[in-house]
Amino acid sequence: MMQFLPLQFDRPALARYRALFEACFPGTDKFTEAYIEWLYVANPDGRAVGFDAWDGEQLAAHYVCLPARAQVGGEPARVLLSLNTATAPAYQGKGLFTKLAEMTYQAAAAQGYDGVYGVANANSTPGFIRKLGFQLVRPLEARIGFGRLQQGSRPDAAPAFERLWDRASIAWRCANPHNRVHWRRHGARLQFHAPSLSAALPAYAELPAAALALDPPPQAKATPPLRLYIGLLPEARGNYRNYFRIPDRLRPSPLNLIYRSFSPRVTALDPDAIHFTFLDFDAY
Repeated sequence: MMQFLPLQFDRPALARYRALFEACFPGTDKFTEAYIEWLYVANPDGRAVGFDAWDGEQLAAHYVCLPARAQVGGEPARVLLSLNTATAPAYQGKGLFTKLAEMTYQAAAAQGYDGVYGVANANSTPGFIRKLGFQLVRPLEARIGFGRLQQGSRPDAAPAFERLWDRASIAWRCANPHNRVHWRRHGARLQFHAPSLSAALPAYAELPAAALALDPPPQAKATPPLRLYIGLLPEARGNYRNYFRIPDRLRPSPLNLIYRSFSPRVTALDPDAIHFTFLDFDAY
């Protein structure tokens, strides 16, 4: 009989999760125990939230969300980032992911979380929408360009959704043991970049320096002039003047921002008022 249990965080549990990821995603070197511990345990916004499916002693499936702070509908909120899901090959097609996801969201709502967001590819988006009640907010922009992002006419306008980073959480994000994020200060902005599909074309993001109060890194790595922007800018706060859209046919898989609310205060997000960067999910 299948048993459903909350995540565990001890060393044997992390080793079991690593083994499941290796079985489900052969050839991927990302899921080391050090990476899983960083992701599930070290996050200053809280330990991971999720459930496992057990068939006796066999870990059959695993689903995880990461705690985060965000501004949702103009107010601070506690949210989750829908992230890791894995089902052992022998148990696929049995609806375990949907079961684990619903259990996770019910537990999260009971713990006071306001909602869950995620980034889904073209194959997984329909399942999140139809089976789990997510809103398809909008596809993420994928652009190649140079220089800084341009500030809009109302840079202080509150977005409908924006991840809130502080000194501790952004330091944790930059310390990703699989793909470290580099940053430097440029005027009133912090510029972040991380290796992407090509070392010559890093993923790029900007955040206000005043909100983070980070100490300068010992050796700030210069941002390459040509950059990949994956994300969204609110129409009132910025534009993509120096960045040119990558046609859908040239993208490996278009990515969609999705959101499910646990709160009656904000039931859906305004797709034209989203601030979202590569820092806010796990692509790089």
